[in-house]
Amino acid sequence: MDLVAKTPIEEIHLFDGDSFLQHNAFRSPGAPSVDDLGKKPTKVQWFAETYSRMRKKIFPHAQFIDQTNVVELKQMEFVFLCIEGTQKKTIVEYLIGNKIPFIDVGIGMYIDSDTLGGNARITTCTPAYHSHVEKRINFGDDEDNEYARNIQIADMNALNAALAVIKWKKICGFYFDHEHEHNTTYGLITNQLVNEDVPDEEKTDQN
Repeated sequence: MDLVAKTPIEEIHLFDGDSFLQHNAFRSPGAPSVDDLGKKPTKVQWFAETYSRMRKKIFPHAQFIDQTNVVELKQMEFVFLCIEGTQKKTIVEYLIGNKIPFIDVGIGMYIDSDTLGGNARITTCTPAYHSHVEKRINFGDDEDNEYARNIQIADMNALNAALAVIKWKKICGFYFDHEHEHNTTYGLITNQLVNEDVPDEEKTDQN
């Protein structure tokens, strides 16, 4: 949200049914006060009000997307997904079926010798390339993910988001895209980025 809000796109629509709580504050840009959190705003309300100070046309929707309202995404030109759970499959299938490009992000964390390791994933799907969805995107709840139990990883959140927005800007033609990858994984313990899922025609063009 922080990065997209600083681009000249026409509108931003936010969908989330959760409240903005302490653990959200530790993972998000900015510095909400105890009083701010005490008001228990919804996530979308918080971000819409915060970023409305610098731009117009931010529309908060305090609801989760599921099969009953997924049609609301039909008007979107691009979608960022940063959710877990079975509802993700409904959303992904709808976006693919309606030829709406999207980027799905995810972070997996684990404990290794009393320190945290993990990966950040950025999966891009377009109308022309989406056959990799099933092998890249998890449609269930990852109960073993340390991400849900540790709030001191705002840097991983920021990196995951930044890589997703950079890829989106490549798709839009703002940045040059040499690799044309549709899946990128950042490995924390190796400090490496791995690009995968390049369409065959792009491989041909580069050879």
